[in-house]
Amino acid sequence: MHRRHWLFALTAALMSLAAQAQLLIGQTAGFSGPVAAGVKETTDGAKLYLDAVNARGGVNGQKIELISLDDKFDPKLAADNARELIVDKKVLALFLTRGTPHAQAIMPLLAEHKIALIAPSTGAMVLHQPVHPYIFNVRATYQREAERAVRHLSLIGLERIAVIQVDDSFGADSMAGAQKGFDAVGKQPVVLEKFDRAQPNFAPIVPKIVQADAQAVIIIGSGSAVVEGVKALRAAGSRAQVVTLSNNASAGFIKSLGEHARGVIVSQVFPYERSLAAPIVKEAVDLARAKGQQEVSPAMMEGFAAAKVLVEALRRAGPNPTRAQIVNALNGIRNFDIGGMEINYSPTDHTGLDYADLSIIGPDGKFRR
Repeated sequence: MHRRHWLFALTAALMSLAAQAQLLIGQTAGFSGPVAAGVKETTDGAKLYLDAVNARGGVNGQKIELISLDDKFDPKLAADNARELIVDKKVLALFLTRGTPHAQAIMPLLAEHKIALIAPSTGAMVLHQPVHPYIFNVRATYQREAERAVRHLSLIGLERIAVIQVDDSFGADSMAGAQKGFDAVGKQPVVLEKFDRAQPNFAPIVPKIVQADAQAVIIIGSGSAVVEGVKALRAAGSRAQVVTLSNNASAGFIKSLGEHARGVIVSQVFPYERSLAAPIVKEAVDLARAKGQQEVSPAMMEGFAAAKVLVEALRRAGPNPTRAQIVNALNGIRNFDIGGMEINYSPTDHTGLDYADLSIIGPDGKFRR
């Protein structure tokens, strides 16, 4: 009888150790709300790689468990979720958060608990410069994207370019990049207007764009707000070329646009998701097809690349990694090939990648380059 109790206790202890052996990673993002479609796709892309790694036995013999909480795209809730993940769930790192104000709300917690935020799904310059010791980016900045977009529009002969930006830190940051583009080509926006992030209202903005006869409109915003802006423009009779940034590079965004999707330009921060010549794309597509999915989206590619960096950091941190070991491992990554693209970090540079390109939504409802 005593032996049976002893065996039961031993089994329970071993099961407890096995549970603790999981590598817990935390994510807070808007799984509901205006960016839900993109968040789901980005997370699905990350899980493509994480599931494959776990199927091969995990990292250093331990499986990775991603704990995802919904912050409804609310910065305050993002901070609350991050605290819960760090303090209560005791995650080793935060991963793939979504939104600029949201990342800013989490920043104090990173410093307080000395924990890394890997691959925030935002290209805000504030996450790049000055270098934050606990934020490790895996994608180019919004400023680079916005500047590239303005230069492209000018290059193809569009003189009257309007800009509509969300009135928050993301909008201001992206507009700084757009302004660099305008300065470079010797132009200024014919209309520059802001809208509220929580309650976007394009009714007073669209008539100004129509009156200015804008040939192109850059809409700096997220998900459903950009969709509303495009629909309002088209309802007012504007045929202006619409451009938006990579935070909207998801199949869900195209679906939300419906009949207005064709011809919209969306900047991209990863190689063309249908170009199997890019090793990272081929790897992602092969894993997706093994799960019964025929293709991947740009948002999925962002998540996939982010997961590769996360796994490499865990691998380098060794068995039973600590938060400090993960930070040290990330700072030591040099020339890490994630599939035709190299990641480099150092204590003075946490940018990761600087790739930026443009795509256009085709008549088939897919991104083309």
